[in-house]
Amino acid sequence: MGPKTPPQLAGKWQVLCMLSLCSWGWVSGQLRYSVVEESEPGTLVGNVAQDLGLKLTDLLSRRLRLGSEESGHYFSLSLMSGALAVNQKIDRESLCGTSTSCLLPLQVVTEHPLELIRVEVEILDLNDNSPSFATPEREIRISESAALGALFPLDSAQDPDVGTNTVSFYTLSPSSHFSLNVKTLKDGKLFPELVLEQQLDREAQARHQLVLTAVDGGIPPRSGTTLISITVLDINDNAPTFQSSVLRVGLPENAPVGTLLLRLNATDPDEGTNGQLDYSFGDHTSEAVRNLFGLDPSSGAIYVLGPIDFEESSFYEIHARARDQGQPAMEGHCVIQVDVGDANDNAPEQAPPNTDWRFSQAQRPGTSGSQNGDETGTWPNNQFDTEMLQAMILASASEAADGSSTLGGGAGTMGLSARYGPQFTLQHVPDYRQNVYIPGSNATLTNAAGKRDGKAPAGGNGNKKKSGKKEKK
Repeated sequence: MGPKTPPQLAGKWQVLCMLSLCSWGWVSGQLRYSVVEESEPGTLVGNVAQDLGLKLTDLLSRRLRLGSEESGHYFSLSLMSGALAVNQKIDRESLCGTSTSCLLPLQVVTEHPLELIRVEVEILDLNDNSPSFATPEREIRISESAALGALFPLDSAQDPDVGTNTVSFYTLSPSSHFSLNVKTLKDGKLFPELVLEQQLDREAQARHQLVLTAVDGGIPPRSGTTLISITVLDINDNAPTFQSSVLRVGLPENAPVGTLLLRLNATDPDEGTNGQLDYSFGDHTSEAVRNLFGLDPSSGAIYVLGPIDFEESSFYEIHARARDQGQPAMEGHCVIQVDVGDANDNAPEQAPPNTDWRFSQAQRPGTSGSQNGDETGTWPNNQFDTEMLQAMILASASEAADGSSTLGGGAGTMGLSARYGPQFTLQHVPDYRQNVYIPGSNATLTNAAGKRDGKAPAGGNGNKKKSGKKEKK
């Protein structure tokens, strides 16, 4: 590819050549010089007079000069010395762009005889530009399921300088997940690519930031950078999890409908629909539990739905499930163990009189040893008599516990109803001639405390009978 003539000079140069040929009929010689762009005004390009073999004494008579105003825009030619110098700073990139060669054509004219000399000045590149990227930051979105070795194209840097002064290589900031690959295109330009070296995990690191640097081959080298921001796209690779696989809670009996038992709180580190959870009962939750407890699918709240009766069941087990909305969906499970607390919500059931308490009418006790022999049948046979016998047994049992029982007679076993406490065994059938307490009357049983004190009960009457056991010392 030949030298490139600046477009703003090409037309005038061609016209000038045509006019020269037509007017003067010939062109004599050709000179070529070079100068570095951005050279200061007055910088010597070359000595035209010397290169044409003109004597300094002949320059005035030969009227050595530039043949066009355009030529004089960038250069000046001294009539006294024949030196060609820079007239103003020249920006190679503005004249020739990225062309590898940049030539400025000039025309030098002499008279007596008339001659037209063609001069070309090559504008040499100066490493005065740094590589630059189109944007200061590049956004790349990569799925966390991307395969290792996957390639992601990056923007190339631009450097208007040419030759060794243009982009020579790229570098990437250190990364455990990515590396840099650079391809060389047919035109010699470099094309950078990002290479995935390690599997991405959005939950561990959702964003990666790298710095891509382009460096030219100038001396000293120049460089430009761009920020590579990588967003890791989520896939549904995490199942919901509960804080504990087994949760234990207490619930009072008769808790009102709507009472909150607990609120499930599973977590899923995925984002979007992959992390949105719905709650439901697990497959192992019994129908009975489903009738007693409700579960809000959105909030995870478990609440009382039916009557909670300790006597019916003191323990329930609820199997719960949290499922995300990903494709495919993933789920987690936990078990809620419910301990029901008992409430005093049942009155004792009155048991029927114990048949072991029944006596014949001849054995029926009375006040001051009296017996009611005029009645027949077993005794007790009504509520009043039953309570009288129970009071007697309680008092006698208290004496027996202190070793001062006044009971006598044959052995026998008596029981108390649920209203008066657990069963106990009496070693002697009481002597019914002793005073006994009869509910609703003023008569009293011989005072057990008085026995322990060795004193006769106050106001007591009737016969006293010694106990068959010695008093404890």
